[in-house]
Amino acid sequence: MSRTRNAARALSLVLISLILPFVLRGPALAGPVRISEILVNPEGTDNGKTFVELYGPAGTSLADYTIVGVDGGTGTIYLTADLSGFVIAAGGVFVIADAAGGVTSVPSADAVFESFDPQNGPDSIQLRLAGVIVDAIGYGEFSAAVFAGEGTPVGTPPSGASWARRFADVDTDDNAADFLLLTTPTPGTAPLSSGSPVPEPSSILLLGAGLLSLAARCRRPRAR
Repeated sequence: MSRTRNAARALSLVLISLILPFVLRGPALAGPVRISEILVNPEGTDNGKTFVELYGPAGTSLADYTIVGVDGGTGTIYLTADLSGFVIAAGGVFVIADAAGGVTSVPSADAVFESFDPQNGPDSIQLRLAGVIVDAIGYGEFSAAVFAGEGTPVGTPPSGASWARRFADVDTDDNAADFLLLTTPTPGTAPLSSGSPVPEPSSILLLGAGLLSLAARCRRPRAR
């Protein structure tokens, strides 16, 4: 095989390796369902104001999912909300809200439960699937309490403030790193992390065209 053919084959392989990943790349795999925001200590009465927000792939069935409240003093479960029968709608955000007499003050509520009122802390809220903990957040001072969250707990939220995940699609398994305090809760909305930068299609096409042109010149027989 001639040296020019070897060069042409090498250039073709380089072209394929550069372009093929962009051709085959589909949408990023959706992450699991996780807790994205909680409001446990609203201003004034708690009735109809507390909520737990989840984030997950749109269309995900919440069959066998439960929200569980774990008492920091005893480590026992004091609150359970069965989410079977619900589905995460378009947008990927699902809000579970407290109701007083069947009425809630939480905007964008997708599921409403009477007496869905997590304690102010130190306590933990867990998301379980068929009894298995898939996500959790512990809030308050745990020096003499039972922590059932992940990593390091967040603090006790001031009245009216919520703990919200910095990015709803990012979970490092450390509550203190993943959550920040919001003075104005945002049920129904959740920020997402930015993806890795990808070259513009025009840049890819220009690169491919240039390499193809170079490969063609290498294959062209030389004048005798």
